[in-house]
Amino acid sequence: MNKFAPRRGLVAVVVVAATILGGTSAVAARAAAPYCSITWGSLAKDQDVMSSAPLSDIRTGQHRCFDRIVFDFQASRTTFQGPASGYHVAYVDNVYSQGRGERLDIAGGAKLSVVLLDPAYDILTGATTYPQGVGDHVANVRGYRTLRDVVYGGTFEGYTTVGIGVRARLPYRVFVLAGPGAGSRIVIDVTHRWSA
Repeated sequence: MNKFAPRRGLVAVVVVAATILGGTSAVAARAAAPYCSITWGSLAKDQDVMSSAPLSDIRTGQHRCFDRIVFDFQASRTTFQGPASGYHVAYVDNVYSQGRGERLDIAGGAKLSVVLLDPAYDILTGATTYPQGVGDHVANVRGYRTLRDVVYGGTFEGYTTVGIGVRARLPYRVFVLAGPGAGSRIVIDVTHRWSA
């Protein structure tokens, strides 16, 4: 009888166990990897900076890892307020219009309330700079992976509301960009899914 046979059997068991556990660890590591290296989260995002830069347009776009909403603002004609940079964005059960507080009809499995700390009118003349009505669906997001709806909620006393319908409560980010020209933009990106 070979005195080394039990050791070979033990070595074989250890090698098989290490292979299985190593494979499990690799699968767990892959499962925990963030989707497209995105680590944004889905909690509320706020930046409390009022501005008189008026909203002029709302645009959407599709990217490989997320869908995007862009709020364009004209340069402010007042000297005491700078470019747009203030917002309150959060997932909510319902989004309500500015002023009257009417519930907006928004498609999607989850709703993002976007309150821009900027008007949708020229504060010097009162002229409307974003000519949409409360409740208007202001973007065609048919065929988008994440976005389901974009609904205008009106403007009142320097605040402007927009409701965004999302497929599900997914991670998102909010950031501010300068331009084009002397204008500014507030951008919201909503990822297509949570993880890889």
